Amino acid sequence: MELTTGIFKAAENIYRNNKGSILRTIVYTIGHFIIAITVLMLVADVSFMIALTDAIVEPIANSIWYFILDKWWASKSKN
Repeated sequence: MELTTGIFKAAENIYRNNKGSILRTIVYTIGHFIIAITVLMLVADVSFMIALTDAIVEPIANSIWYFILDKWWASKSKN
């Protein structure tokens, strides 16, 4: 029980300290899913399932990159 409580408290602290970056990252990721599926289906003429798979895997990597970039950018903007 203490371990679970500790994990939830840690997650809450991470969210509270990074709320803006996390919310922007989620919005960016959802938009990227939609754009990637659409482009793959139109340009590469692949099925929806193949487009969906690629559209999920690739933006997850991009969203992690964006979060790191946003945190770095925000730290430089304060100076």
